[in-house]
Amino acid sequence: MSDINVQQVLAQMRVMEAQAKSAIGPEAMALHEVKPGEKTDFSQVLANSINAVNENSLNASKMASAFEQGDSSISMAQLMVTMEKSSVSFEAMKQVRNKLLSAYQEIMRMSV
Repeated sequence: MSDINVQQVLAQMRVMEAQAKSAIGPEAMALHEVKPGEKTDFSQVLANSINAVNENSLNASKMASAFEQGDSSISMAQLMVTMEKSSVSFEAMKQVRNKLLSAYQEIMRMSV
């Protein structure tokens, strides 16, 4: 790989990093803040998280298919970042599921 290609990949990665950070900036975090006295529905939060993980996975699959078919608008770096996002979000969801399951089992072992 030539030095120019490496620099292009690094530049693309920096742009994608900036885009990811801007999506999770203070404004986006403010949308998810819970105000005092406001109730949050745990099942809705969990369902939204599962839907987001599913959407990441579907997006990565579509992008991989398009890349395999020769779509020149998708770079290898872009594909790898998207696939890694999908993988990390799936692993995080799996850990949440494991924690919920262990909490449920612990509650079931408690004597009333």
